[in-house]
Amino acid sequence: MARFEMLEAGFGAMGATAQADILFELGMMYATGRDCETDVVAAHKWFNIAAIKGSVRAAELRSELSAAMSKADIAKALREAREWMTMH
Repeated sequence: MARFEMLEAGFGAMGATAQADILFELGMMYATGRDCETDVVAAHKWFNIAAIKGSVRAAELRSELSAAMSKADIAKALREAREWMTMH
C-alpha cells in the first residue's frame, strides 16, 4: 500500500494553506484508491485534519463520506486524526 508520511522537519514550518492542500490530497488518495487501496477511514482522517487546517473542500468531502460510514468507522477515523494531531 502506498503511504505518504509527512515526517520531514520542514512540514511544521509550511504555510497552513500548503499543509491543508497536502492533507486534502492524502484524503483524496485514500477516498479514490489512487496509488493505494480505497480506505474510507483513512480518507476521513485526512479530510478531517485538512479541514482543521482550513480546507473547506475537505470538510465538505468529510461530511459526504461520513454519510456512508458506520459509526464505528467514523469513531476510528476521528481517533486516528486526533492521534496524528497530537504527534504532529
